[in-house]
Amino acid sequence: MKEVLEELERRRAEARLGGGQARIDAQHKRGKLTARERITLLMDESSFEEFDMYVEHRCADFGMERTKIPGDGVVTGWGTINGRVVYVFAKDFTVFGGSLSEAHARKIMKIQDMALQNRAPIIGLFDAGGARIQEGVAALGGYGEVFLRNVLASGVIPQISVIMGPCAGGDVYSPAMTDFIFMVKDTSYMFVTGPDVVKTVTNETVTAEELGGARVHTTKSSIADHAYENDVETLLQMRRLMDFLPSNNRSGVPELPTKDPAERAEPSLDTLIPDNPNKPYDIKELILKVVDEGDFFEIQEAFARNIVTGFARMEGRTIGIVANQPMVLAGVLDSDASRKGARFVRFCDCFEIPIITFVDVPGFLPGTAQEYGGLIKHGAKLLFAFSEATVPKVTVITRKAYGGAYDVMSSKHIRGDVNYAWPTAEIAVMGPKGAAEILYRADLSDPTKIAARIKEYQDRFANPFTAAERGYIDEVILPRNTRRRICRALNMLRHKTVENPWKKHDNIPL
Repeated sequence: MKEVLEELERRRAEARLGGGQARIDAQHKRGKLTARERITLLMDESSFEEFDMYVEHRCADFGMERTKIPGDGVVTGWGTINGRVVYVFAKDFTVFGGSLSEAHARKIMKIQDMALQNRAPIIGLFDAGGARIQEGVAALGGYGEVFLRNVLASGVIPQISVIMGPCAGGDVYSPAMTDFIFMVKDTSYMFVTGPDVVKTVTNETVTAEELGGARVHTTKSSIADHAYENDVETLLQMRRLMDFLPSNNRSGVPELPTKDPAERAEPSLDTLIPDNPNKPYDIKELILKVVDEGDFFEIQEAFARNIVTGFARMEGRTIGIVANQPMVLAGVLDSDASRKGARFVRFCDCFEIPIITFVDVPGFLPGTAQEYGGLIKHGAKLLFAFSEATVPKVTVITRKAYGGAYDVMSSKHIRGDVNYAWPTAEIAVMGPKGAAEILYRADLSDPTKIAARIKEYQDRFANPFTAAERGYIDEVILPRNTRRRICRALNMLRHKTVENPWKKHDNIPL
């Protein structure tokens, strides 16, 4: 028996060493942790159980039969994060550069199947060089099987991808189909074709960082939802994120204890809106003062900053927040903001996360760049997402709600459940000046008359009461009482049940 136990320990030690100490040291020199070190940080202490530690590839081409390493470039298993079951796979760059083989893919597929069957989240840690060329189509087949499982799990369990090194070729499409992608600054990058191929085909000279680094994907492409400074911060933030997410689409949102009273008033909100209607203010100040303990996990902070999306809690229960940001482009909706908002709303609806919408929107961004770029369809995505969502939806109009953008931002007309407005709200087809200049063209030559017309329109429509008279606004509330009102509304809506007409699936404008 002793010899058997010693053999077991020897095999375990060999597998845990991955590609060997020299390659581990090289990984550390790049400022990166190893696959197992990352999992140790991500999971609760001593909770991780590894599967398929001894799996090896079966390739006999190009001399591969002489090079076999236990684990075959990916560490898979399950554990807990703050006590909740989570499945994980981590690419091991020290073994064949983390490249995907048929055996490697089967390890990931097993974990994906277990996560889906047991209705628990799955996190993928990526640090790899794409498909293993020596295996040819067998590796490509493995990718396809992984992709299929990403699709089947979508909307059923949360899927999170963390890019912690290279992620190229076929490897990028699995993260692209997951719910969230996070990156590490300076050490991670994603692209379908690398700098050398780009140089050959298009004659462009570009570095890996310029082509697919964290800055590119968080600010330009919107591929990544956030980027962090290093491996440690990234993994700790993933632990924080998991506290906001349900385990699956039927489990209900997590509920954490809080000492922040639901009845708490915030008198400072009474003066948040400037007297000058054209002066900006920071919508994040409102969010932080309303949610539990000022704890807000923002999604895609660096992209389309004219709209803010993220997770918070009210009375300990997770909510999703969508808010126009007057500090950027006056909070106007453009193509990027619409796509960002729509994606987030659809995630919340998939997992029964109530949505709070803070509205201060002067309309859609005009111009040829927006129209040629498909603003009509991109704007329709946000409208579509809010309209189809059946989760509890509470809307607060703080200032401007003009034109079609008023309808789009979770208005009563597209099934907003509870719609509040502050006394400073202005709900109209357009701003008073523009409206008066259209309605009273004959008075444009007389500054006194047109000023009077603007004042007349402002008094009539630049307030929340016309909409409230028609029932489009449920109540005009004091800003200081916003938290209390939202908490009460969410409690009232806690058992809301709405069913959309049966369909195989919708056809959202893509």
